[in-house]
Amino acid sequence: MRSHYSGQLNETMVDQTVTLCGWVHRRRDHGGVIFLDMRDRDGIAQVVVDPDTAEAFANADRARSEYVLRISGRVRLRPEGTQNPNMPTGLIEVLAKDVEVLNTAATPPFQLDEHGKVGEEVRLKHRYIDLRRPEMIDKLRLRSRISHSVRAYLEGQGFLDIETPILTRATPEGARDYLVPSRTHPGSFFALPQSPQLFKQLLMVSGFDRYYQIAKCFRDEDLRADRQPEFTQIDLEASFVEEEDIMSITENMVRNLFKDVLDVELPAFPRMPYAEAMQRFGSDKPDLRIPLELTDVDDLMKDVDFKVFSGPANADDGRVAALKVKGGATLTRKEIDEYTKFVGIYGARGLAWIKVNERAKGLDGLQSPIVKFMEGVVEQLLDRVGAEDGDIIFFGADKTNIVNEALGALRVKLGEDLDLYTAEWSPLWVVDFPMFEADGEARLQALHHPFTAPSCDVETLKNNPAEALSRAYDMVLNGTELGGGSIRIHDQAMQQSVLELLGIGEEEAREKFGFLLDALQYGAPPHGGLAFGLDRLVMLMSGARTIREVIAFPKTQSAACLMTDAPGEVSGEQLKELNIRLRQKAKAEGAAE
Repeated sequence: MRSHYSGQLNETMVDQTVTLCGWVHRRRDHGGVIFLDMRDRDGIAQVVVDPDTAEAFANADRARSEYVLRISGRVRLRPEGTQNPNMPTGLIEVLAKDVEVLNTAATPPFQLDEHGKVGEEVRLKHRYIDLRRPEMIDKLRLRSRISHSVRAYLEGQGFLDIETPILTRATPEGARDYLVPSRTHPGSFFALPQSPQLFKQLLMVSGFDRYYQIAKCFRDEDLRADRQPEFTQIDLEASFVEEEDIMSITENMVRNLFKDVLDVELPAFPRMPYAEAMQRFGSDKPDLRIPLELTDVDDLMKDVDFKVFSGPANADDGRVAALKVKGGATLTRKEIDEYTKFVGIYGARGLAWIKVNERAKGLDGLQSPIVKFMEGVVEQLLDRVGAEDGDIIFFGADKTNIVNEALGALRVKLGEDLDLYTAEWSPLWVVDFPMFEADGEARLQALHHPFTAPSCDVETLKNNPAEALSRAYDMVLNGTELGGGSIRIHDQAMQQSVLELLGIGEEEAREKFGFLLDALQYGAPPHGGLAFGLDRLVMLMSGARTIREVIAFPKTQSAACLMTDAPGEVSGEQLKELNIRLRQKAKAEGAAE
């Protein structure tokens, strides 16, 4: 029905006859001449309709915003003084000969060029309108290019695209499963996969030594800007590899992707141990563009008369850390109070601070409600953090995990608020993760997942699991974890030992992972892999604020789809087929049936 997309037109096509199909972006009537801005997925072109073409003019006259039109006409240069150099098609216009109304449109709930004035709920409710915006089209086009580039690279490296099941069984992988009741097996449930983890390991046992998949994954967890109940992973696995092999393959993939899609040469990917990242930045995904670091001052605070500091400094699980902000003494008391509220989100009970106005004056040159308690250590403190006139020093003092989370988040917020970024892109590999972490009841949990290989043998692992490191690695970009992976356990005895340390007994292990444990008996090769969050990757590369902006039909933060009104109720007949009966509170007296 069309000869060209609107965005394809340019001055080299003058005097050519073209046919466009699309939507009316804007209609203007100038002294009897109608101007239509025709929009499609490729761009916008200006169409001029003269009264001389009576039928075309009549159809253009009744066209309104978002009407669907088919227009044929001659490309010509715009008259002098009406050209728009800021518009890709701004040098030309189409003089219409025929205008056909293919469909009318109700008044849209918002104008596409005024979307910023409406709430996100309205845009998600009418997502099919929101997706017509050029900004959204650009983001989804970029997503398509990223997927294409990834596929081309991995297939060039010998990886095979293999699909894994969506209906599987529930396995503990760190989040709640989405369950699907089985009609043919009453009382039993499928689970939607949190990742293809077990199946890709089985593919390695099967001899498909290089697998990849752009896979849908499902996790029923609390949501935030970079999480969705259903999301997309670039998933890959390879056999007969070490950590360096996987890291090299995926680092080159990301470098190739940025060059191919954005024409950006990424800087070197440095390596940083997990312990160092937590110590210096309070985070296992530090944004290295921000030149702020945490400095330990526990030893200086053990004997001060300020129990808020001396208590954690003397506790086995405590930490006292300082965060110096160069030039930060200009922050107002109101701004500091706002930062105090901010760290409270992460469990901090306050935010102590010292402003360094004139260091040469000693205590008289410092401004702080706490400095009077620290007379004996102030100079050592200022030396350790490298404080100069005009700086401010923030402090965190509490359990180590609270200090890390609070000051780590404050570091990122200060970087954003004060525009402290020193680079556009800053990638990083975080390595040497602990194998386990303790939950609230001091039980061991896998820091990544139960199939991650430790960097020691079985006996060493059993004798000192709390100190064991894993063969895991995370790729971080601008403070966002792009992907995480590890070398997997390929030995059945080691896998059984790890499950036992996690409190998963033999019977439970057989019930949940029997098929994997069985497979490991039959010549499983050494293997490892990594999974990237495609949505996060597109978010970063497009400059979007949340992954909802780069997913065609996302859910809200309450895991609902406003457009389809999902999740929704189902009929009693459907429930009966699935052998499910809902418990409902009776209207009277709250009795349950």
